[in-house]
Amino acid sequence: MSRATAGVRLLPNAITVLALCAGLSAVQFALTGDYLLSIGAIGIAAILDSLDGRIARLLDASSKMGAELDSLSDAISFGVAPALVLYVWMPGDDRFGWLVTLIFAVCMVLRLARFNTLLDEDQPPFAGEFFVGVPAPAGGLVALLPVMLTLQFGEGWWSSQVVVVVWTIATAALLISRIPTLSLKKLNAPAKAVAPLLVGVGLLAAAVIQYPLISLATALVLYLAHIPYAVRRYQWLAAHPEAWGVPGHERRAIRRSSRGRRLGLRKPRLRRVAGAARRAVQRGDTDPSAGGGHVSRVYPPADTTSRPTTRKRDWRRIGLRQRGR
Repeated sequence: MSRATAGVRLLPNAITVLALCAGLSAVQFALTGDYLLSIGAIGIAAILDSLDGRIARLLDASSKMGAELDSLSDAISFGVAPALVLYVWMPGDDRFGWLVTLIFAVCMVLRLARFNTLLDEDQPPFAGEFFVGVPAPAGGLVALLPVMLTLQFGEGWWSSQVVVVVWTIATAALLISRIPTLSLKKLNAPAKAVAPLLVGVGLLAAAVIQYPLISLATALVLYLAHIPYAVRRYQWLAAHPEAWGVPGHERRAIRRSSRGRRLGLRKPRLRRVAGAARRAVQRGDTDPSAGGGHVSRVYPPADTTSRPTTRKRDWRRIGLRQRGR
C-alpha cells in the first residue's frame, strides 16, 4: 500500500516536471530559430499545467511540495521561456527588447506570488469561478501572439518593434491586474450539451492539426474578448448574494426577475385596454383638452336591477330568442 500511495503522489509532480521541461525546451527551439516548435512546447506546457492540479485532486495527492513546484514551473514555463523567445525573435534594439522581456517576466512572477497569497485569504463563494487577472498559461501564450501572426502571414504591422513592445507590456499589465477572468475549472456542462461539446472538441482538434497557428491565435483572441463578459458577470454576482452556490437555471431565473424589478414594469391587460380604445373610437368620443372637436360623453353606470332586460339583450346578441316563462 505504501508503494502505491507513493506512486500516486508522484504522478502529479511528474506531470509538473514535464511541463517545466517543455517550457525550457521552448527556449532551446528559439535559439535554433525554430519558433513554431517553441510555441508548440509552451502550448504543451499549458496543457500539462492544467492537468497536474486536477489529477492531484482526483487522486487525493495534493501536497505543499506539489503546490510550490507548480508555481516554480509556471514561472519558468510561462514567464521566463516566453520572455526569452520574444527577446530572441524581437526585431530592433537588443537592449530595449531585453528591458521589455524583463518587465514581462517580473510581472509573471508577481502574478503567481499573488495567486498563492489569495489561496490563504477568505473569498466569497463565487470567487472560485474567476481568476484575478489573466492566468499564467494564457498570459504566456498571449504574449507570443505577434510571433504567431508573423509565422503565419509574414511580416507586417504586427511584427514591428513598437507594436511588439506595447503588446508585451499590455499583456504584463493584464497579468498583475485585478480584472476578473473566467476559470474553466468551475464550468459545468449540462447533460444535453455533452454530445455537441464532444463534436466541438473533435473539430477543434482537426483545426489545430491542419491550421495550428491560426487556430491558436483565434482561441487567444476569443479569450481576450471574453474579459468584458467576465467583469460584468463578476459584478452581477457580487451584487446578488442569493445567486451564490445555486445551479445555473436558478441563476437565470434570478437574473430575469432582477431585470423586471429594475425596469419597474407591470404586465399590461392588453385585451381590456385595446377593447376600450376601440369602442371609444367607434363612438367618436375625444377629449376636448387634446384638441378634438367632440365632447367626451359621460355614460351613466349600468343598472344592476334590470336583470331581465340585460338577459334579453344577451340572448339577442347570440341570435336566439328567449322562451317565454
